[in-house]
Amino acid sequence: MERFATLYHGSSEIVERPVFGRGRSYNDYGRGFYCTEHAELAREWACAAADADGYVNRYDFDADGLSVIDLASDAYGVLHWLALLLENRIVDTSLPVARQGSAYLRERFAVDVSACDVIVGYRADDSYFSFARAFLNNALSVEQLASAMRLGDLGEQVMLKSPRAFECIRFVSAEPVASARYYPKRKLRDDSARARYRTEVRQQGIEGLYLRDIVLGKVGPDDERLR
Repeated sequence: MERFATLYHGSSEIVERPVFGRGRSYNDYGRGFYCTEHAELAREWACAAADADGYVNRYDFDADGLSVIDLASDAYGVLHWLALLLENRIVDTSLPVARQGSAYLRERFAVDVSACDVIVGYRADDSYFSFARAFLNNALSVEQLASAMRLGDLGEQVMLKSPRAFECIRFVSAEPVASARYYPKRKLRDDSARARYRTEVRQQGIEGLYLRDIVLGKVGPDDERLR
């Protein structure tokens, strides 16, 4: 797949050899090696704090013959993406609608990633995960959630999941990244997301499809209203 010819990984350190099995299990799509096709985005990810410089690691990646699940493709919707996040991320489901809705989404919109090598999809920064939490608490409609993910300045992440995928990545170089330059860009992206979140919540109305409607109406992935 020519699309993945070059990947970038923003980090506090140089990563010459990504190791299968490392990483946190509660990342967006589980344990794996998270990259992006956009060097500028990786530079922001490399700077986690105002005083924390980092590196952008560049790799060649040959995905030919690998099994790729692209959550942004027409085969999936925003609820598939959310169902997968709910399998991995720690989410507050103390409200009954969130608890029942989470269970429903994980059952009806589950994505089987057990046999795939690579997962492509939105990166759920904490600021953007606010949209997901609001949807689970019935404060946003699925239309608002989909719009936020589609129009948000997130960028997609490419996650290497299987041993086969790790065998196909080759380190090329590492670029030092100054936090003084890129942390403000990261913060601006976060602030913009939070401002958009506040706007969407204020625009909540009685129209639209909310989580309570989805659960009570037993709405499934093929429902026309989700397209």
